[in-house]
Amino acid sequence: GCDSGFGQATARHLDAMGFRVFASVLDLQGPGAQELRRTCSPRLTLLQMDLTKPEDIQHVLQHIQTHTNGTGLWGLVNNAGFNDTIADAELSPLGKFRTCMEVNFFGSLELTKGLLPLLRSAGGRIVTVSSPAGDLPFPCLAAYGASKAALSLLMDTFRSELQPWGIKVSIILPGYYKTGTTCDPAFWNLQKQRLVASLPQELLQAYGEDYVEEINRQFIQFMKVAVEDLSAVVNSITDGLLAANPAVRYYPGQGLGLMYFIHRYLPYFVRDLFLKGFFINPKLPRALQQEHTTTKKA
Repeated sequence: GCDSGFGQATARHLDAMGFRVFASVLDLQGPGAQELRRTCSPRLTLLQMDLTKPEDIQHVLQHIQTHTNGTGLWGLVNNAGFNDTIADAELSPLGKFRTCMEVNFFGSLELTKGLLPLLRSAGGRIVTVSSPAGDLPFPCLAAYGASKAALSLLMDTFRSELQPWGIKVSIILPGYYKTGTTCDPAFWNLQKQRLVASLPQELLQAYGEDYVEEINRQFIQFMKVAVEDLSAVVNSITDGLLAANPAVRYYPGQGLGLMYFIHRYLPYFVRDLFLKGFFINPKLPRALQQEHTTTKKA
């Protein structure tokens, strides 16, 4: 996942350190790929890969095997991630859950399993970018969070199972950073319009279009706190690849220590209040507002 964000910054960083990098991108002619061609050495190899297409993954696996068969592969960085829905789980179409799982979980699983023989021969490393949304129930991130929860557990299982082979596995759980389309209000406004248009009438009546509008407004407001400097995440990924004893989990980003303390040690209602105050605090759905008004009048 090197078209933008953490993947692109890490590919540039590792190339500058002298490593041979295989960087996968969705579009070999896209701006991300062009940027890597412009800024990196000839050692870096760009490979086209869509993680939802098994034929793309197989092509990449064959290419890497051909070029590393004698040496093995030292490191795999699973970075590609997908989310285009900010809404309650009930409002999120089932297809969005499936797409998140295809990219964030099944794609990483297939690629990791395919590269394990090369990683085993080198006693290498697996570093995977997951998300705190896979550990904590962030409001309106059910599809994304569920896929990242599955990914984190999978990688923790790999960590335990691959210890006898000398392979070390680390998970990166970043705070909120400015990457790709994640901070583009126009993108999220379009997604909101598509979501509203796709909702069954009964569901739209129960929640109200203004409910979805308010969620989107709060999320766009939250985007303003996104950190532009990606170096803390790049450094965590690099440490996972190169440290003699890498951490099992890295938490680059501000506020994560407090968030996880609340999650682990305080009651659930405190955690839920914190996440709503920190991220998104949806208003009351339309049907509950009407019910509340009717009860007050009675």
